Amino acid sequence: MTIRLVVGEDNYLAIEAISKVFESEDDIEVVATGSDLESVRAAVDQAGPDVLLTDIQMPPSGTNEGIQLATELRTTRPDLGVVILSQHAEPIYATELLAEGASGRAYLLKERVQDKSEITRAVREVAAGRSVIDPRIVELLLTSKQARHSSGLERLTPREHEVLRLVAEGWTNAAIGEQLHITTRAVEGHVSSIFSKLQLTDSLRHRRVRAALLYLADPLG
Repeated sequence: MTIRLVVGEDNYLAIEAISKVFESEDDIEVVATGSDLESVRAAVDQAGPDVLLTDIQMPPSGTNEGIQLATELRTTRPDLGVVILSQHAEPIYATELLAEGASGRAYLLKERVQDKSEITRAVREVAAGRSVIDPRIVELLLTSKQARHSSGLERLTPREHEVLRLVAEGWTNAAIGEQLHITTRAVEGHVSSIFSKLQLTDSLRHRRVRAALLYLADPLG
């Protein structure tokens, strides 16, 4: 099956370079492009792609339009995978992208465009509903003050690993309870224990995302 791809980028040469990456891929086809938030949104609506590959910064404001659109698409096109390209090696941007769940989302630094295998893998992964986080972002997260020397994942029980996997997929506590056939209160207890073992002290929303990032960074996750 061919993965239909829309590319969002306001630099013409960058669009050409990205499109060229996929020319020799039999299973990925660039079906439309856009150069600002509105044109990318329109391209997604009209082309009906499987994946959107977009710069984090586009007109009109040049701030985080890519993440804004990814968040919007969680509601309007929940089946659509999104790969965000960014020049910013800041975990906070990845945190914003994954705030509504990690499934079908990828965050890569723009330099990865030069590595064909990295960017094509990200497109295929999000098309399948999985996630990819740039290794440098993961490294920064794991060396942050919250993560300290160890992520703490090895201290989680098997049940806590199950709960954390579902948190990383974007499920609510109630939905996790239904999946695992336990009460919402039991899930809340497991989540609280996970946050404690991972030494996460941010707001509840950011703790869930940071926990998800740590899970996704774990080679055994």
